[in-house]
Amino acid sequence: MQYGILGPLLVRSPDGDALSIGGPRPRALLALLLLDAGRMVSVERLIDGQYGDRPPAEAANAIQAQISRLRRSLPAGLIQFHGAGYRLAVSPDDVDAHRFERLSREGRRLLTSGRFPGAASTLREALELWRGPALADVADAPFAGPQALRLAELRLSATEDLMEAELGLPEGSPVAALQGLVAAHPLRERPRGLLMRALEAAGRPSEALAVYDETRRLLADELGTDPSPELAALHLAILRAERHHVRRTAPPAQLNQLVGREEELARLAELRGARLVTIVGPGGTGKTRLVIEAATAPGETREACFVDLSLVDGAEQVAGAMLAALGLREPALRGLPDPAERLVAALAEQDLLLVLDNCEHVIAEVAALARRLLAASPGLTIMATSREPLGITGEHLVPLAPLPTGPAVRLFAERAAAVRQGFVAGPGNQDAVLRICAALDGLPLAIELAAARMRTFGVAEIATRLAEHDRFRLLSRGDRTAPARHQTLYAVVEWSWSLLDAEEQALARRFSVFAGGASLAAVERVCGADSADLLADLVDKSLVETDGERYHMLDTIRLFCAERLAEAGEEERLRAAHAAWFLEFAGRADGHLYSAAQLEWLALLSADNANLQAALRWSVEHDRPTAARLVAALAMYWWLSGRRGEATPHAVRLLDAIGPELAEEYVLVVLHAVPEAGSPHWKQARAIIESLDRPMRCPFGPALWGMITGPPEPRLDGRVLAADPWSRALERLGRALLSLLGGRVAVAEQELESVLAEFGTLGERWGKAQGLDWLGLIASWRGEWERAMRLWQDAIGLLEELGAMEELVDVLGRRADAYWRADDVQAARADCERAEDLTRRLGRPELVAGVHLRLSEIARVEGDLTEAGRLLDAALAASESGAFTSTGIRAHVLTALGRLAEASGDAATAAHRYAEALTAALKSPLSTDLADAAEGMAGQCLLDGATTGNGGSAERAALLLGVGVALRGMAVAGDRDVARIAATATKVLGAEGFAAAFAKGASMSRDDALSALTATTGPTR
Repeated sequence: MQYGILGPLLVRSPDGDALSIGGPRPRALLALLLLDAGRMVSVERLIDGQYGDRPPAEAANAIQAQISRLRRSLPAGLIQFHGAGYRLAVSPDDVDAHRFERLSREGRRLLTSGRFPGAASTLREALELWRGPALADVADAPFAGPQALRLAELRLSATEDLMEAELGLPEGSPVAALQGLVAAHPLRERPRGLLMRALEAAGRPSEALAVYDETRRLLADELGTDPSPELAALHLAILRAERHHVRRTAPPAQLNQLVGREEELARLAELRGARLVTIVGPGGTGKTRLVIEAATAPGETREACFVDLSLVDGAEQVAGAMLAALGLREPALRGLPDPAERLVAALAEQDLLLVLDNCEHVIAEVAALARRLLAASPGLTIMATSREPLGITGEHLVPLAPLPTGPAVRLFAERAAAVRQGFVAGPGNQDAVLRICAALDGLPLAIELAAARMRTFGVAEIATRLAEHDRFRLLSRGDRTAPARHQTLYAVVEWSWSLLDAEEQALARRFSVFAGGASLAAVERVCGADSADLLADLVDKSLVETDGERYHMLDTIRLFCAERLAEAGEEERLRAAHAAWFLEFAGRADGHLYSAAQLEWLALLSADNANLQAALRWSVEHDRPTAARLVAALAMYWWLSGRRGEATPHAVRLLDAIGPELAEEYVLVVLHAVPEAGSPHWKQARAIIESLDRPMRCPFGPALWGMITGPPEPRLDGRVLAADPWSRALERLGRALLSLLGGRVAVAEQELESVLAEFGTLGERWGKAQGLDWLGLIASWRGEWERAMRLWQDAIGLLEELGAMEELVDVLGRRADAYWRADDVQAARADCERAEDLTRRLGRPELVAGVHLRLSEIARVEGDLTEAGRLLDAALAASESGAFTSTGIRAHVLTALGRLAEASGDAATAAHRYAEALTAALKSPLSTDLADAAEGMAGQCLLDGATTGNGGSAERAALLLGVGVALRGMAVAGDRDVARIAATATKVLGAEGFAAAFAKGASMSRDDALSALTATTGPTR
């Protein structure tokens, strides 16, 4: 049978026939029982629900009479009497309200995990169950009003969830529906935020901003309040044309028209439904230009991410180049996963066009990775350029041949007119233009380079030079075993090279040591002090490009010039000069990263990241001391910019090749070789740290050691830290954290205030964010919610400036805990969801353990034990997925599993989980972890007492709650589980008995507290 209360009361037989249910009183009584379908409802609740505060004297008899009438209308045995009440023996899923709530929860879960199609389908199914206002025909019953309001609020939330899910669908544009929702609920902010997002996604940002302005005025007029911080942040994000998403590298904008590729563009348009399309052809035919044009064509609706593989120096760098283009910084924490796994995680369920340009030199790696990504990401499409196919089943090829004569002439004419005003291809120069295009085999890049020479030569002179040298025809028909690039573009570059004088050629070949461009200062230092004027000449002759700040050489030209450098016997000297300059630059920049100029110098280092990598790569092979010093000099840059993973393969190769004179550099190399560094290297590095009797030359070294190896050894003291203001502030931060995590909260807070002031004076954002974060945690422990949230918001702002997403996940997690304890569930869930989104974008599954733990606690307290269990299982698996498993987070997850089992009535499993949690916590050096375990074991004691009837269990629970305070250094405000345990123990012991046992535990020393804790189950530390 099916039952409905989402509208007028409805009862249908298994055949679908509607059953008639008596008068108003029996119908209201049935609705009351349906609200608790399958559970016993006491007679007192039925009386209250039917009659309110003034029941008649014979109310119990009246209820019994109504039950009898109901039984006559319903199949036998459905209404059962259980001593103190009645139970309707039906499955909750047979009642539309319960089915609606289950589907709504499932839809919300799918939505928060980013599975938008499933969420939308599930939420639509839930909302279709409604036939009108809930409990419509029993609205006069006292119980009906509150229940109808509750169900209406759930319906509205599910509707909002559906709108948000539809926003995530490719075809989703719920603007009209959201406008209706806003009109119906004008003071509700979530629909307005969703409407703003929908309008922006529809290309109507001005309307989205107008919605915010209307909201701000309405809230001020009606409620005297401002929009929520979330709505204000969305408004600011729309103003900045971004919405807290990682910025992907878009296809570069082009400065001129594509010429002569109409047929190929039409073919690519036909293939928009294909998953993998590869444009193949020889070098210089314009594959890159064509793929950019196709990816940005008006009919292309997918977001495109452009990956330039031309600077990739080996197959192992392909995944890293893709991560960089996707805007995913290298992770800054321990336990780095495989880059390919990060790509799979980051691209899962995304609708994206991934453009892979210049694949030929890493074809096998690109093919394998493309196959893996396409298999794991149904919404992903790949468009590649290469000189040969990827060779994957399902690949569609678009061959690109040289331009026919007509388009080739048009291309030359248009490009020549750009550099020589008024040039037109006509009767007077038609023959010369035809000869140029023929000599260049119709290759677009060669034609464009020839047209650029029109700044210096006339068209006839260019044609004559090509004919006299006769080299392009020869090279276009050269050795078939030679690289394809040398069969075509080599001739074009050689011709450009031949137009240079000896000094210009010398600078051009020396410039080839730079990867990704260079500043003028770098060019003058590496290539010669008199390079400025010659560099300007190379810009004029299109061998080098400039944006006014940096100088770049096309990769094809750079490779040609690199061969000339080797032929001249200068390569070793120039590579050494290049490495020396960038070591000096890195050292100079590192000194500024500890100051207010931090962001400026991070940007400068990032601009030269390719050069820094090239210098490190060369030094690893040819100058190991320079390589080790580069690793040390770049340590803080890599950490702050999330690029520590770039150093790992180089650091691994350096581990066994560093002499004793570079002991400190060896320590930094070991830290950057994580997780590949083996135990002998860790032992040797630790021995070096412990033997140091002077500050480390790298100021960031002690901080990096502490963050990767964990407290408490080595202590951050004056023995290894320098005497500069930043290092002194770092020393104070280390002492503060050791005090806080060791339970000395007052000492820690005083130190952290000084830390904040010292880093603030320096203007250094990372250190200041650390101080703000930990002060926020202490304030939240005290229940100083407003101060804690202000401190955390400031910390988050600084980390966002740096782009430190991994550390941002940690801060959001701690703030979510505080919101939860402060009874702001919505804010706690929002922080968890943002942290989860960041971990998904980062492709770092092990970071999600803390997020799942916090979401599970919300689900458990809200009564959704199934969802809580699912989240905790995922958290436990994630906590063990990294190279460095965190015993602390594992202990917290196990404690939460114990509480979940306790809530489910499974005493045996609860006892097992609590014991596991205590064992894990005892392996952690942090008193805060031990304190949480003590509070978990207090719950276990109460569970034991309830099972065995042992009255001493409540006293033991009270003692352990006090032990938790002794270990942590203070009680934590708003902890629901501690409050529950304390209340239960107080009922058994009385207020004075509980206070005495609690005070005994709280007054213990750390050693006594540990002894009391280990006595619970007997494990040894």
